[in-house]
Amino acid sequence: MTTEQILNTYANDGVVRIPSFFSSEETKQVRQEIERYAHDIAPTLEASEVTFEADGKTARNLWRMEKYDSFFAQIAQKPEILNLVRELVHGEPVLLGVETFSKPAKIGSGVPPHQDNAYFCQAPADVLTIWIAMDAATDGNGPVHYARGSHKLGMQPHKASGVKGNSIGLAEKFDHSDPFIGILNPGDALIHHCQTIHYSGPNRTDFPRCGFLLVYRGAHTQSDPELKVAYDKARASV
Repeated sequence: MTTEQILNTYANDGVVRIPSFFSSEETKQVRQEIERYAHDIAPTLEASEVTFEADGKTARNLWRMEKYDSFFAQIAQKPEILNLVRELVHGEPVLLGVETFSKPAKIGSGVPPHQDNAYFCQAPADVLTIWIAMDAATDGNGPVHYARGSHKLGMQPHKASGVKGNSIGLAEKFDHSDPFIGILNPGDALIHHCQTIHYSGPNRTDFPRCGFLLVYRGAHTQSDPELKVAYDKARASV
């Protein structure tokens, strides 16, 4: 895709798929580094930096990886990534976090419908997530579903969800009649706006589904007090 095509699709749909965002070699290296991090570093961190599946031992989310490992700090600063992000967030990119969202085979949990800015609480809403597939995301193993164009609706009410790692979700029903389903090959990426409603089902298949995430905001965004109050209220009822 050309940069113009990416920008237009992102502006219209609130999400865009980019094939081969990472090469097969890059994907293999990142996957290996995630495995190393999960094995060597994650066990040394505070509980807030790792979310586990229901079995209590399989990592669902690794949070803020750039703080604890230089590999992940450096990959988020690749010039070709920052140049694209700069166009999409309308300003200088600021890294908010490097994360994983894994759905291990058989036990991977679902994610309730939500907008990321319910967590980020930024205004203007120039914040995005690059979601890069480490494994194939198929119809069966919990691909991300997006409500196409929902980023144009503004922020919607959220409430406690009871889901570890996604503690708040949408409080009301939403129109999901025109979904975009993130079917991906390893190395493909989804880039979504922080107000695009999205969700995913559990993984009951024999095939894992790991996403590697880079989250950025524009340097001009600021914490929105009203969104922060709404976030704290939803969190308080968890």
